[in-house]
Amino acid sequence: MATSPGPRTLRISRRAILAFALALVLAPGAGPLLAAEPKPSVTLVVDYGDGASIHFNDLKWTAGMTAFDALVAARAHRHGITFAQKGTGRSTLVTKIGDLANEGSGKNWLYSVNAKPGEESAAVHEIKAGDVVLWRFQLYDYNP
Repeated sequence: MATSPGPRTLRISRRAILAFALALVLAPGAGPLLAAEPKPSVTLVVDYGDGASIHFNDLKWTAGMTAFDALVAARAHRHGITFAQKGTGRSTLVTKIGDLANEGSGKNWLYSVNAKPGEESAAVHEIKAGDVVLWRFQLYDYNP
């Protein structure tokens, strides 16, 4: 009567276990073993006012970033936008995004942050990580 051999003992050195763990962490394309902290970012939406819009959902946020800086970051994106402006600092005015230019008494480019209309130049309106900046081509609706 044949009997099967007993359980085999596999001996693995600590050095081999550490080398294997290190290889997992350093392997190309391998994700981290622990979840990485999310990088601070903002979302920018450009709404052309005719049913078309473009979204930039993960623009890098930096301390002191303004609503205008988010527009600049979207321009630098590989699928970026174009825009024109007049003035600098507190007198910065976005006059055109893409091929739509401000109309003066008609539709113009207006911004909001987290659905709250901007009340100062976008170049001085600081935003926080996680904020949503919307630029919309629309009529100005003044409600005191």
